Amino acid sequence: MRLSQAAGRRVVAGIPLLWLLLLFLIPFVIVFRISFAEVRLAIPPYTPLIDWRHGTPSLQLHWSAYSFLFTDSLYVSSYLYSLKVAAVSTLCCLLIGYPMAYAIAHAAPAWRPILLMLIVLPFWTSFLLRVYAWIGLLKNNGVINNVLLSFGIIHQPLALLQTDFAVYIGIVYSYLPFMILPLYTNLEKHDPALLEAAADLGARPLRAFVRVTLPQSLPGIIAGSLLVFIPAVGEYVIPTLLGRTDQLMIGRVLSDEFFENRDWPVASAVAILVLLLLVVPILLFQRMQRRELEAAR
Repeated sequence: MRLSQAAGRRVVAGIPLLWLLLLFLIPFVIVFRISFAEVRLAIPPYTPLIDWRHGTPSLQLHWSAYSFLFTDSLYVSSYLYSLKVAAVSTLCCLLIGYPMAYAIAHAAPAWRPILLMLIVLPFWTSFLLRVYAWIGLLKNNGVINNVLLSFGIIHQPLALLQTDFAVYIGIVYSYLPFMILPLYTNLEKHDPALLEAAADLGARPLRAFVRVTLPQSLPGIIAGSLLVFIPAVGEYVIPTLLGRTDQLMIGRVLSDEFFENRDWPVASAVAILVLLLLVVPILLFQRMQRRELEAAR
């Protein structure tokens, strides 16, 4: 019986490991290998790493792609801009999502499924269509400017589209559910007796929230922030449709290097550095998940 249970656990764990091996590790090794090559006008558009000379293999490692990233200001500014956009968007999602998750967690049990369904409901619509809808709202003759003009609040259209503001709006709107759901899962487990005890000891509601609720919700805050920050760093669609043309995020730079410049070594180096940039948040997210699983047992 024990052998069969152990074999079953290995099979269950082996399926996702095989999935990660095929769809992450193997492509990562290929991209990592290309990042040490040099670009050339051929198919494939990069030099091989192993060169056969006089019948003996010779390893050819080129660091030109990585050195080019650190010497060209375009890539440095794109990395920093991507980090700034992701950080500000994550903070906005937290400020908006925490009160919403708190309200859902303290709503009547009959209303919670309905409120959660409203949070998840935008996912039933195509992500691309939802981003395109913001173009109709933010453009010069869009809904927002027309409403402000009709009420006399402004006298000429505001430049909302193709700005940093539009990018923040698009990312916050798209990734807000990823912040709310982990926060709700955490807040819903809190024991209300702790707040009652704090009130009996003379703590006002605000102080009880700061001293009791907020520390207990830190795992949900970290999990939600990582779920927003990690994909926002490499976001491509939202900055392309809503953002500025003179400031590119690293996802757009990566796409341009692959498909327009056909400089696969530089594009691969960009991808590797993005992955290394996100390793720390990913490890923190996995650590938080492991702690929550251990606490739930």
